[in-house]
Amino acid sequence: MYRLLIVDDEEIITDSLYETFARHMPDKLDVCKAYSAAEALTWMRRSRIDIVLTDIRMPGISGLELTEEIQTRWPHCRVIFLTGHSDFEYAYKAFQMTNVRYLLKTEGYDKVMTVVDQVMEEIRQSYSMNEVLEQSFEITSRLAALQQEEYVRKLLQKCTPTDSLHEIQAELTRRNIGLQVESPVYLVLGRFNKPPGEHADLEHVQASVRVIGSSFIREHAVNTSVTDHYGDAVWLLQPKRENASPDDHFVTYVEGTLELVQEACQSSLGVSIAFTLSGQGYQWSQIPSQYERLRLLQWMKIGDGVSMVLTDKTEEPALGTSKESVRISNRIELMSGYLETGRFQSFYDVFEELANELLQQDVIMERAMETYYHLALMLYSTFNRWGHQIPDRRSLLHLGDYRSMKDAVYHLYRAADELVHFKQSNEEERANLVTQTICSYIKNNLEKDLSLVRLAELNHFNPSYLSRFFKQETGINLSEFIDDCRIRRAKELLGNTDLMVREVALQVGYEAAHSFTRLFKKLTGMTPQEYRESTLVS
Repeated sequence: MYRLLIVDDEEIITDSLYETFARHMPDKLDVCKAYSAAEALTWMRRSRIDIVLTDIRMPGISGLELTEEIQTRWPHCRVIFLTGHSDFEYAYKAFQMTNVRYLLKTEGYDKVMTVVDQVMEEIRQSYSMNEVLEQSFEITSRLAALQQEEYVRKLLQKCTPTDSLHEIQAELTRRNIGLQVESPVYLVLGRFNKPPGEHADLEHVQASVRVIGSSFIREHAVNTSVTDHYGDAVWLLQPKRENASPDDHFVTYVEGTLELVQEACQSSLGVSIAFTLSGQGYQWSQIPSQYERLRLLQWMKIGDGVSMVLTDKTEEPALGTSKESVRISNRIELMSGYLETGRFQSFYDVFEELANELLQQDVIMERAMETYYHLALMLYSTFNRWGHQIPDRRSLLHLGDYRSMKDAVYHLYRAADELVHFKQSNEEERANLVTQTICSYIKNNLEKDLSLVRLAELNHFNPSYLSRFFKQETGINLSEFIDDCRIRRAKELLGNTDLMVREVALQVGYEAAHSFTRLFKKLTGMTPQEYRESTLVS
């Protein structure tokens, strides 16, 4: 999914373009809007933007100055200048910039939409990295690459515990690895959602993924990569010194860039990749533990076959959390008692509470492990005590045998169902927690920012993944659901209150009354006032 940001200080133009593009290709285009260059820069700091459609002349920061800042932060971003000024000096400056186009507002919306479609196609074609791959394989010495990979694997596996930083730096330099030991290092772990096809050259695909990733990342980062013993791609990277920036911006840059890498891998290689990355820089002595942490975090969060970018922003658990352990043990004892006495609904209530904690996006890994093994041991011991046999009950005690935490929780459910069915009871279906949470938040916060980026931040997803996930779970686009909720609420307010149309618009999330009126009429066939009058007549 591509992300389009519309920037214009004329509100009616911004809103009209936003509504036009928001319904143009909802499956492929996520649309955001800003009424000033300063607001646009706030968007750029929050998320990757692929295309910016902006006026040139605006109060404060001009469109040209905005573009210079955009190209510093997101060098792959395309800019389309849309202006009513045919001033040659401005046009000339625009033509000198890379990835920039120039349009007059008088050319009409059809022309603007055509150009945006063309730019999206240019971006898609740019993801074809075959030429980059061929050049890389021709230039790179295979022997030197193997030496680099061997050393990076040692760093990941604690094979150099006695080396001083000076010795590590000497080894890095000797192998032509540009990383510096006096600076913190970030890690990125990439895993195939599904292994490449039977006829694919796995080694070639793995190397190609690393080349594609490095070709994007090197814009702002020094990096080296390796395929680990599990067949996953691992990058060690540091921000370039000339592009030094706060940690949070560098992490945001890497997150957005990895989304581009996913698109390129899908386009060029036909493979789907999920990424997990460090949320902060680590000292070199911490590389092995952070690598294992990313592997575990990726195992817990990924496994549903959908490409996503997951950032390790969870703090390590504080010391002295014995109260939490006691609380888990108490709930396990309650579950065991409910199961023994046939109180199955109460059993499932506690069981689902613990299972949902395991699937939460912000759960601490160590707590998740403790919770899982408490549950698994209770189920396993109950099987033994009741003398009930199932083929895979022993696997409950081997968490690493499952592909992901989602898969492990699924087997916990199967085991619980077996026990309940053994006592002649049926399982109630478990509602999808994430979808319920999103829908509930939207319905209760219609007047707030409900952009895809904001909803993704609230639910700890990346925007592209959230959009695909919601469509997959509900069968409709997220934007369509939001519009439907707003119109339903607007109808209630128009029919049951004396609020002015402008006030109703604000309560359902529209700052501009004319934008609300246009959408209301488009979806209901009547203006808000006409609808209100029709309710009075009936």
